[in-house]
Amino acid sequence: MEQDIYGYSLCAALALMIFFGVWFIVARKPDKPVFGNYIRSRRIMGAALLVLSANYAVHLLLRPRFTAPDAAILMNLSTYYISAWLFSSALTSLLDNHYLTRRKFTLHIIGWLCFTTAAGAVMILFPSGGAMNTAGIIALTLWFLIYAFSLASRLIREYRKAVRLFDETQSDDIGSYIDWLSVFTWWAVIYGVGCGLFTFIPEKYVFIWILSSIPFYIYLFCSYMNYMLFYERVETALDTEMPESTPGAESVMTGGTYRNTEEDSAGNRQNQPAYYAELEKRLAGWIGRNGFTLPGLTIEDLAGALCTNRTYIAGYIKSVYHVTFREWIADLRIEYAKRMMSEHPEMTVSAVSEASGFLSHSYFTRIFSEKEGASPAKWKRALA
Repeated sequence: MEQDIYGYSLCAALALMIFFGVWFIVARKPDKPVFGNYIRSRRIMGAALLVLSANYAVHLLLRPRFTAPDAAILMNLSTYYISAWLFSSALTSLLDNHYLTRRKFTLHIIGWLCFTTAAGAVMILFPSGGAMNTAGIIALTLWFLIYAFSLASRLIREYRKAVRLFDETQSDDIGSYIDWLSVFTWWAVIYGVGCGLFTFIPEKYVFIWILSSIPFYIYLFCSYMNYMLFYERVETALDTEMPESTPGAESVMTGGTYRNTEEDSAGNRQNQPAYYAELEKRLAGWIGRNGFTLPGLTIEDLAGALCTNRTYIAGYIKSVYHVTFREWIADLRIEYAKRMMSEHPEMTVSAVSEASGFLSHSYFTRIFSEKEGASPAKWKRALA
C-alpha cells in the first residue's frame, strides 16, 4: 500500500513536471527582440524541471527509496544541487541580463561535479547504514543547503535592487510585477529545506514530499505565464539607471545654469537654498499644470520637463519629502483624485483613477485606501 501511494504521487508529479518543462522550452515565443532574455530564462527553467523529472522517473521505475535508500538520498542531493543552480540562474537573469556568463556557468558546473563526486565517494567507500555513511550524507546535505541559501540570497538582493530602482525612477508600481520572484524564492527556500529534511524521513511518508511539489510547480508555471504580460514594461524599467547619489562636489542649478560648489565643513551645501528655490519654482509650475497625471511618468520625463537632470530631482524629493519618486507622485495623484471626486461626483472611480494618471485601478485603490483609510468608492460616497 505504501509503495502504491508513493507510485501514484510520483506519476502525478512527473506528468506535470514533464509537461511544464517541455512547455517552457518549446512553447511559442513572442516575436519582439526584447523578450530574448525572458525566453532564455524560460528555457533554463524548463531544463531544471526536466532534470528533476529525470530524477522522479528513476524513483518511479527503480524504486531506489525501497531498495537502496542511501543511494537514493545521494542521487536526490546531486539532482537538487544542479537544479538549484538552474532555478536561480533562470530567475536572477530576469533581473540582471548580465548575470549568466560562460565563466560563471563553468564554475557552477565544476562545483556540481565535485559535489556529485563526493556523493559517489560516500556511497562507494562507506557501508550503507554505517556511521561514516550517515556523517557523509549529513555533510553533503549541509553543503547543498549552504549552496542553495547563497543562490537564494543573491536572487533576493537582485530583487530588492530592482524594486529600489523602480521606486526611484517610475511613477507606477512596477515592483508589483516581480513580487512573484520574491514569493517563489522564499517558497523555494522553504521547499528546498523541506526536501533536505524529507530525505531522511521513513519511506512511507515520502509521498508527502512528492505531492508538495505539485502546487510549487503550478505556481511557477502560472507566474511565468502571467509575467510575459508585464515583462516588456519591467525590462524597460530595468534599463533605467539609478539616479546617482549627490556627490560632495556637484553642479548646482541656478537660473537654468549649473556651477560647481563644495560642501562646507559642517556638511551643508553652499548655495543650496538658491538651488532648492529654483527647482521648487519649476516644480510648482509643473504641478500646477498637473504634469504628474501623465500615465507612465518616469523621473526622466520629469527631469526633461524641468530642464534639469534626474539626480537633482531625486535628491530634492528625498531631502524635502523624504519619500521615493513613486511615493511622491502617488501622493500628488491621490490628492488630485480627491479633488476630482469632490468637484465631479458624476465621474466613476475608474475614470478618476485613469484621469489621475494611474495605469492600474487596483494600485490606485490600494494606495488610496492606505492613505485615506477607506476605499475610493467609500470615500466618494461619504461626500454625498
